[in-house]
Amino acid sequence: MNTAPNFGWMLIVGGLALAAIGAIWLFGPSIPWLGHLPGDIHIDRGNTKFYFPLTTCILLSVAVSLILWLVRLFSR
Repeated sequence: MNTAPNFGWMLIVGGLALAAIGAIWLFGPSIPWLGHLPGDIHIDRGNTKFYFPLTTCILLSVAVSLILWLVRLFSR
């Protein structure tokens, strides 16, 4: 079995994932609602601040899962 085509697909998917992470890093601060969704936990008491973007994490997880599912579907 020749593994070269599989490795090529892995490189393509890895490159696209890296480009997507770079785009999010670059354009993320200009999206005002990202990280401030209902369900994100923000506690501010005195000198202590705690922030956990729960809803944002769930949305990003669903998006990444959908993208990986589509990649796997079309790579067959």
